[in-house]
Amino acid sequence: MKALSPTSSSALASESELRSLVERLCALPRVAGSAAEREAAALIVRELEALGCRPTVEQARVHGTYWWPVGLPLAATLAAGSRGRAAAALTGALAAALVADDVAVGRRPLRRLLPGRRTQNVLAEFGDAAAEQVLLLTAHYDAPHSGLVFHPDLPRAILRRLPERVRAGTNTTPPTMWGAVAGPLAVAAGGLLGMRRLRRLGLLTCAGYTAAMADVGLRGVVPGANDNASGVAALLSLARWLSAEPPSGLRVLLLFTGSEESILEGMVAWARRNLAALPPARTNVICLDTVGSPRLLLLEGEGFLRMHEYDKGWRDFLRECAAEEGIALTDGLRFRNATDGQVTQRAGYATAMLGSADEWRIPTDYHWRTDTPERLCYGTVADAARICRRAVERLA
Repeated sequence: MKALSPTSSSALASESELRSLVERLCALPRVAGSAAEREAAALIVRELEALGCRPTVEQARVHGTYWWPVGLPLAATLAAGSRGRAAAALTGALAAALVADDVAVGRRPLRRLLPGRRTQNVLAEFGDAAAEQVLLLTAHYDAPHSGLVFHPDLPRAILRRLPERVRAGTNTTPPTMWGAVAGPLAVAAGGLLGMRRLRRLGLLTCAGYTAAMADVGLRGVVPGANDNASGVAALLSLARWLSAEPPSGLRVLLLFTGSEESILEGMVAWARRNLAALPPARTNVICLDTVGSPRLLLLEGEGFLRMHEYDKGWRDFLRECAAEEGIALTDGLRFRNATDGQVTQRAGYATAMLGSADEWRIPTDYHWRTDTPERLCYGTVADAARICRRAVERLA
């Protein structure tokens, strides 16, 4: 399969070229911090070099999972929570704090004690290196593990049974990680207040989440066509156009991050090293994640525990870019999870997350074994690249 070439066309990649990129990425089991993930990074580097770019590669230490940092405190609560009130109160409170800190991308002390791996972040720069205005576009290239909790029929079966009026008014996905914090908190409160039923309810919740984390850890990685070979393909398509028609007055950075599926570890590492050099007042960010479902969307906000809203003015700008390209965007949605865009948004940068969903307003094949190249809507992937190109043109 031939790499993208700047001599073939200065246009964005065709749908068949996008599919070729996705297929090559999906041939690699891209577990966070694995050898296959490094092979995927090398593939991206080769694509960029074929366009005449000289990408930089940064290595970072990551843990590479989320099921251990979340599952271990919950398992400890199960082990100690039934032994006595003092043990329940202490263990439950500590577990709740550790889990909340981890999924909210805090200091993460537990991850420092767990085994580590190496991930790679790939950066390509285009346009005017001396320009004050910066546009950072990012997409992660690792793929997720599956698990029964991600079965695609579960949320859709619930939505089918809801009245149409309720479905139409539902704009936020369920808070799937709240129970991982509420469970040990209930154990702690039950132990502290001597409420056995509350403690038992908390222990039952911890048991369910511990089992779910174990199930995810024991399952293999999915092909990850939608999540997120689609975003990588869209960025590489934009890279070809940028290499042929570099903008003036604008510095464009394309960042391909590893280890996003272990809750943003690659992006966090890159941000710690590099964000200080990008002025927040003159830097805008677009995160492309899972852009291969039938309908493109701009998220209003996201976050596992607390909803973090994306910049309204920047979202309005991208809506205008989409309208100018004749692309319809699904709007008004909020996800109770996290993508790499959360890192820059919380650091004070105007950020938008460009994703996609189906008619149920859920990403297609999310973390499931059916997330394969033949199930992608490549027209949607192409539209994501077109919106980004239009944003570059207008900013420049």
